[in-house]
Amino acid sequence: MSDDILINVTPTERRVAVVENGLLQELYLERINDAGFVGNIYMGRVERVLPGMQAAFVNIGLDRTAFLHAADVVPRQPELNDDGEPLPTPPITELLHQGQQLLVQVIKDPLGTKGARLTTQLSIPSRYLVLLPGVDSLGVSIRIEAEDERQRLRDDVRELLGESAEAGFIIRTNAEGVGPEALRRDLAYLRQLWPHIEAEAREAGPGQCVYEDLALPFRSLRDLMHGGVERVRIDDEETWRRAKRFAGDFFPEWVERIELYGGDGPLFDLYGVEGEIERALSRTTQLKSGGHLAVDQTEAMTTVDVNTGGYVGHRNLEETIYKTNLEAAQAIARQLRLRNLGGIIIIDFIDMYDEEHKRQVLRTLQRALTRDHARTTVSDISALGLVEMTRKRTTESLEHRLCEPCQACEGTGRVKSVDTVCSEIFREILRAVRQFDTGELRVMACPPVVDRILEEHHRTIAELTEQLGTSICFQPEEGYGQEQFDVVLL
Repeated sequence: MSDDILINVTPTERRVAVVENGLLQELYLERINDAGFVGNIYMGRVERVLPGMQAAFVNIGLDRTAFLHAADVVPRQPELNDDGEPLPTPPITELLHQGQQLLVQVIKDPLGTKGARLTTQLSIPSRYLVLLPGVDSLGVSIRIEAEDERQRLRDDVRELLGESAEAGFIIRTNAEGVGPEALRRDLAYLRQLWPHIEAEAREAGPGQCVYEDLALPFRSLRDLMHGGVERVRIDDEETWRRAKRFAGDFFPEWVERIELYGGDGPLFDLYGVEGEIERALSRTTQLKSGGHLAVDQTEAMTTVDVNTGGYVGHRNLEETIYKTNLEAAQAIARQLRLRNLGGIIIIDFIDMYDEEHKRQVLRTLQRALTRDHARTTVSDISALGLVEMTRKRTTESLEHRLCEPCQACEGTGRVKSVDTVCSEIFREILRAVRQFDTGELRVMACPPVVDRILEEHHRTIAELTEQLGTSICFQPEEGYGQEQFDVVLL
């Protein structure tokens, strides 16, 4: 498996693409004046406490107040009862009060109409470790599966910590296979950083940022670099220099893999990334066999529908369906990463009757999801042929980052037909004449609606004019949307 990381920097935005075997798998975007907030630490002030929701709204200096649930206020290591079971979360009123100041960290960016999600359980990541202030435990990422490797890493970190374990740590997936020296550098960095954050917090006022996570190019190097990355290509010289210095501090063995791209054409065009982004914004995704996926995002969930499309197979219907579903399972895993879809996801595979086929399709989906950096959970195929799954979402999807609701349909994905608008205009004319005395009406609407009325409803206009005793004129307006019209009394 050969991976490339592409970093594109322009005056308005930074973009990072992860390309595996020549195919775009992930895209990260950060606007210069609108960077994300996940990982940032703020001095917050409690604005409202909501006992019925076990939550509070906290002002951290953003446009909307952020949301803090009681479960994110209590310590990571909860108190235990006599039976060794965690005690229930106390009422939010016992944990927080209005006007209280507290140190909080953003764990989810504002999404749609919702404010950011917060926690008081701070975590400071580096390349191989995560610092957990106020905790005395040592954990290992579940993605490191080999038990001997897990134990080796625990032993190495414990030895580096010595007797004075000032905080808890999590050993990240990136640490798999690295030696004690790399872990020591990480640990030294975190031990220097945390006292600095504490000092900033002591001086900070409400709504002030105490710690800001790395910019996207360097955050991507920290989180995405691994042994399978063949090279990192950056098209901005200043970012390239800073990236080389950053890599020298954290993973010097990979510094030589960071290249400055100086080609004639745009970096993303060289790998076909721009075309892949355009396809990822489409509702449908074509499969090589001729089938396709239909992806629909809603407020509550994302649905993925699998269709055979033009694929007719070579043997029988069950085999055709099985092969389409197998291909779709791999394509779905890629689309979830590429489109950054999260929350509840419902996949409607084509109905299969062979139980072994169902198991193979589900295993293919689970196997394809193992390379996903986001945490996923997948249920069995239901009696209706649906797979329910979740994918952790901390930032907006690609569609929401790059697009905005259509001004014509306001995000519904549809507009009223020309005939429907014509009927509404005639109803409005009748309503206006009954309410007001007038000698003339002027109807302003978009050209297609006016053309349809004059071409197909001229008899209706003549009858209305005679019946109502008023004249009606129609005026096309280029600036009007298809559903927009005005009936003006003259």
